[in-house]
Amino acid sequence: MLNISKNSVAGKVPLQDYRAFGMLREFRAGKILARLLLLFLLLLLLFSFLPWTQNIRSRGYVTTLRPEQRPQTIHAVIDGRIEKWYVREGDLVQQGDTLLYMAEVKDDYFDPQLLSRTSQQISAKKQSVNFYREKVQALDGQIQALEKSMELKLQQARNYLRQAQLKLESDSIQLEAAGTNLDIAVRQFSGTEQLYQQGLKSLTDFEEKKAKLQEAQAKRIQAENKLLATKNELINAEVELLVVENQYLDKLAKARSERAAAVSALYEGTGSIVKMENQYANYEIRTRQYYITAPQTGYVTQAIRRGLGETIKAGEAIVSFMPANYQLAVEMYVNPMDLPLIHPGQQVRFMFDGWPAIVFSGWPNVSYGTFGGRVVAMDNFVSNNGKYRLLVAPDPDGPAWPAQLRVGSGAVGLALLSEVPIWYELWRQLNGFPPNYYQQQTSNAGKVEEKKKPPVKSVVK
Repeated sequence: MLNISKNSVAGKVPLQDYRAFGMLREFRAGKILARLLLLFLLLLLLFSFLPWTQNIRSRGYVTTLRPEQRPQTIHAVIDGRIEKWYVREGDLVQQGDTLLYMAEVKDDYFDPQLLSRTSQQISAKKQSVNFYREKVQALDGQIQALEKSMELKLQQARNYLRQAQLKLESDSIQLEAAGTNLDIAVRQFSGTEQLYQQGLKSLTDFEEKKAKLQEAQAKRIQAENKLLATKNELINAEVELLVVENQYLDKLAKARSERAAAVSALYEGTGSIVKMENQYANYEIRTRQYYITAPQTGYVTQAIRRGLGETIKAGEAIVSFMPANYQLAVEMYVNPMDLPLIHPGQQVRFMFDGWPAIVFSGWPNVSYGTFGGRVVAMDNFVSNNGKYRLLVAPDPDGPAWPAQLRVGSGAVGLALLSEVPIWYELWRQLNGFPPNYYQQQTSNAGKVEEKKKPPVKSVVK
């Protein structure tokens, strides 16, 4: 039965009626296994020549394309105390809507009529400045009048001086004429006296010449006295000129000094007004800071400071805020070795957390549940984690990203690079080589052209 002896039961016993004989039939399992292995090796060899898209895999998270669209915190500009909340967490607010109201905590601003009283001080100071301005104008008129009066007085004194000088010249001439007449009278008297002694002239002629001599002497003395008086008048005229000039210079100096003091007070008042107006503007702006408003349309996500009466310092965060209108993007990081492979416009495929995906990293055409993006920004310096940050925006030519995506969600990115055979990619991975870098080649015209080896595969839309 086991074909050990030469006595066979084949043909004598119906073997198909017995299960044990069916289990003892001879099978060619080894041949079948060998054929299967050979077929598998052939398929694997053919499979190794299929195209494979090289890629860089990196994790990231969903963010926004523009900085002002990212989550933010709203801070207090001034010190204050929470008095009233106008919103709740999760509320949608429009730009300019009031979130909360704060009360003042500094004693310098406790006065409820601070603005009106500061305005009154400014008005009073402006009135004072107007008075000083009028005083400056009055002093300007006074100075002009003094200058004109001084000019006239000096002209008058100079005229008196000139008259005295001319009179002095006239008196000097008269003195010389009197001296000449005296000399003539002396000669005539001497000649008449000699003739009288000789008896050639009468006594009457002698006495007449003597009288003329005395008259000439008197006129000369009178002319000399007049000349001396004129000299005194000339001196007085010069003194008067100096006195008038000094008097008016003293008055002008005093008026100019008063004007300078008025101008100084005017400028000081103007500076005080500017300072007080600046202070008033600061008070006015500070009063508006009591109301914390929404910087843009968005959602109140969390109240960081909550209790009524709670004191807040300037610059302290009060509310976390998420803008309602934003453009999604993904922030991902790549190793420094992979950075030369990335350039603006590089295609990236994403798998988002919460969205099922079937991904073949080397075959983006057959992947399911992935979404396209393009690199829009690259950091020029390394981040704290030792990698370089990339900002990837949705691909405008690809399907839209899910509307349910939220900022902060996780994402896995695949940056698509060159297309190579599978055997090459396995060889590269086993040896730890980087993907193919861009190379430069010179064209016939001598210009440097960019060449990718192999070319970058386009993502199928």
